[in-house]
Parts: sequence; structure tokens; C-alpha cells
Amino acid sequence: MTKSTVYFTDFHVPYGGRSLPEKLEFLLKKAGMETIDFKNKFVAIKMHFGEAGNLAYLRPNYAKVVVDLVKACGGKPFLTDCNTLYVGSRKEALEHLDTAYTNGFNPFCTGCHVIIADGLKGTDEAYLPVRGGELVKEAKVGRAIADADIIISLSHFKGHESAGFGGALKNIGMGGGSRAGKMEQHSNSKVKVNQEDCVGCGKCAGICAHDVPVIENGKSYIDAERCVGCGRCLGLCPTDAITPLEWGSVISLNKKMAEYTAAIVDGKPHFHISLIVDVSPYCDCHKENDIPIVPDIGMLASFDPVALDQACADLVNKAEPMPGSELYKNLQKDPEGTCGHDHFHNTTPKSEWKTCLAHAEKLGVGTREYELVRV
Repeated sequence: MTKSTVYFTDFHVPYGGRSLPEKLEFLLKKAGMETIDFKNKFVAIKMHFGEAGNLAYLRPNYAKVVVDLVKACGGKPFLTDCNTLYVGSRKEALEHLDTAYTNGFNPFCTGCHVIIADGLKGTDEAYLPVRGGELVKEAKVGRAIADADIIISLSHFKGHESAGFGGALKNIGMGGGSRAGKMEQHSNSKVKVNQEDCVGCGKCAGICAHDVPVIENGKSYIDAERCVGCGRCLGLCPTDAITPLEWGSVISLNKKMAEYTAAIVDGKPHFHISLIVDVSPYCDCHKENDIPIVPDIGMLASFDPVALDQACADLVNKAEPMPGSELYKNLQKDPEGTCGHDHFHNTTPKSEWKTCLAHAEKLGVGTREYELVRV
């Protein structure tokens, strides 16, 4: 496979020079985003709106640049994400929209609407085939993302406690999964009921196509042997009493993220943007964010999400650790590093990221071989 081209610009802005939004627009044009046929097409701009309380998420100003360029090319853009698996400020669409609007992702700031792709309770999903999938044969994807004609990922490149980092592949694969899709990626998909939290409402029994949940003595009971792992009961449980029976390994998580990404972009034009800024050690899904593990590096864009993630990872690994950061403190304790020169693993030693890129490459999503072009 030939090398993919990844375009890069740093965050330096000389006095009287281009602003950062102008630099991003220039980068996108140089990377060829305008060559996509956007005319009258629905364009899903997949991004993360940030958990309530988190301040490391991308500023909406960057989203507006992407929106304006899509509109200028005749497209119909919308910002989108799916509801979360865990309890927080984005587990259902109304709270999710409140959080997005509070953080500046609203039509007044970005120029387009926000659509929560998997609907009110995270159950509005489409089933997309995974060609060549080893662990997933059918991805459960937010319907608005599945219905879009074009996929654009706008990612905040940062650390992650399980996946090592969150970049384009995680933004699309994990982020594009419905609540049941997220559960499938994180676990073996079968569920259990925490009896203390269950109120016996019976909604899980009402949604189950296999009559697995049984209500006895005011509580729901789920037979793991009969559960098929569809995950639809998760979205309807009002007290979040239903949880995965067993969490999966980071290796299976990475493979499933790659397979979900492959299903979402399969057969559609797609383009990918990542900003290496405020590189917090953990995901923007956290309500808190620690100081960045490295200084701000730059903005990157490519038609290849695998090459883009690899380029971002390489740039971060070449950067000096930020004094006082989680990475810096870990390296002070272990100067040789727990896994060689790998800033992500040395920040969160239980994480792993290379499997996702290797598996996505195997599935034909892209290549890890790239040429970095500075603009």
C-alpha cells in the first residue's frame, strides 16, 4: 500500500498573520477537503462536545470553520455524537444537547444544528455490516450517522485510559456507536442487573425481543445464558441498573473500534481532522481534565484516518513531556519508561493503542505509512 498524505500546520501565529481559524481553513483546503462532492449532501461532522465540567474539549470556533467550508461547497452539515454508555451529562439526548449548547456547540456559534445520532435514549440505531470483521459482524451505529452521505471526523487528540489516545478512529468507531454499540465494544455484550438500583419498572422486559428479563418481587432478573447481548435494555433503564456482565480487554476494545470505524466509513466519502491541543491524559468524557501531557503541537488533516492517527501519535511521542503532568510524574518515577518511548502507555500503563491502527489497516480503512506535509 502506498503512503497516505497527512497535512500539518502548527499553532504559531505571528503578529499580523493568519488567525488559528484561518490556519485551519487553509489546512483543510490544502488537504483537499473541497474536492469532495458536497452538493446537497447530508454531512455528519462527528466530534465530541465535552462532558459538563471538562474544559479540554475543542472550541466550537474550530467546528465553525469546518461547517462554513462544507456550506460553501453546497453541503448540509450537522454536528453529531452518540449518547454515552456511562452515567454523565450526555447519556440521553436532552442532557446531551444541554451540554453541547452550554459548551458552545449551537447554531449561533457554529452555524449548524446538533443532532444526537442515536436518538433520545440511545436506541435509535442502524445495523451496518463489518466486512472482514473478526469480533463484530454488524455494527450498531447511531442512525443519523448511518444516514449521512458524507462523514467528517473532527477530533481532539488526547490521551485515553484504555485506548491510549483518542483520535480519528476512536472518534468515529466508539463515538459513532449507539449505547448498545458502545457496550458491545467495551464488553462481551451480555448484561446484568444491579439489584440495589433496580426499581422493577419492567421496561427492560418490554423492549427485549427474547423475553429474557423477568420481574420478580419488584426486581428484574436477567438470565445471562439466554441474553443475546443486543443492549437495547440499557437505553430504557431509568436508573442505570443494567450494566455489562463482563468488561472486555483493551485488545478486543481496540479491534472492535477499528471494525466499527470500517463499517461507518465503508462506501462513503470521508475526511478527517485532528487537533493536538490541550492533550489531557484522559478522555473528554471525564467531567475533569488534568494539565496536558505535552505542549500544543498543531492541526492535521487527511483522507486517511489510520495515517492521521499514526502521525498524531508520532508527533506526541516526539514532544517533551509537560512538567508536572501525569506523564512527567510517571517518567520521574521510571526514567526508562514502562513501555519504551511511548507517552500514552507511560501516562496510563494499562492502555494500548497500536492494535487499533494495525487492525484498521488490515481491514482496509487506511495505512500507517504516511508522508507529513507541512503547510
